[in-house]
Amino acid sequence: MAYSLIEIVRQSGFPVDTIRYYQTIRLLPGPAREGRNAIYDDLHLDRLRLIRSMASRGFSLKAIAMLLEKGERAESDRALLTAIEEESPESGYDSEAAARRLGIPPALLASVERAGLAEAQEQADGSRRYTEGDLRIARGALQILSYGFPLTRLLALAVKHDRAIRKTVDGAIDLFDLYVRKRTRGREADPEAVSAAFKDILPLVTALVAHHFQRVLVNRALKRLKKSGERGPLEVALKVASEARLGVRWQ
Repeated sequence: MAYSLIEIVRQSGFPVDTIRYYQTIRLLPGPAREGRNAIYDDLHLDRLRLIRSMASRGFSLKAIAMLLEKGERAESDRALLTAIEEESPESGYDSEAAARRLGIPPALLASVERAGLAEAQEQADGSRRYTEGDLRIARGALQILSYGFPLTRLLALAVKHDRAIRKTVDGAIDLFDLYVRKRTRGREADPEAVSAAFKDILPLVTALVAHHFQRVLVNRALKRLKKSGERGPLEVALKVASEARLGVRWQ
């Protein structure tokens, strides 16, 4: 189906300037031309939907570009978009409703959003909504605060972690692009295989990262206790560490 610039803006929800910017940085292929008129099609719309979907899940434009480079990959785009959307739960709460369900002031959630630590899922109409999974994680964060951690210091630590993890994620996407979506003897990787690989790898990577964080945290905490010479707390910590089981559930 053919679309004018105004129609592709209406269908995609992206403003004109954003669409032109994506074309400039080669995230979006240029339109066909009929005289002075730009003509877009369903492949452009699919690509814009994929960019929106990935961006709403925390992918930077650089990371998206790495996934989408080396050709248009229309079929691969559709397969990857489908896989991403299938692994994303339905959203149900705007910021005000989410704050109300969490029992916190909306201003507190707004401050966390401004710090880049809370990312609601973007909808087709441009709004952003939180899932039940988001609220479950937020309740866990509130439980951590109940132990007396200062909010400002905890947020500062979270921001530092967020910046570091985004760099790691960009590198992971680069590896996925190079070894899963790579061309083989001039041909693109099978779209269904790319989709299946994404579904398999995503929960595995999530579990690996969570396990590594917990193991490093426990070992370094024990090392500090040993260095301090506090026998009582060390014995308790060793017992707790030996009984601890990491529970990772992909939502």
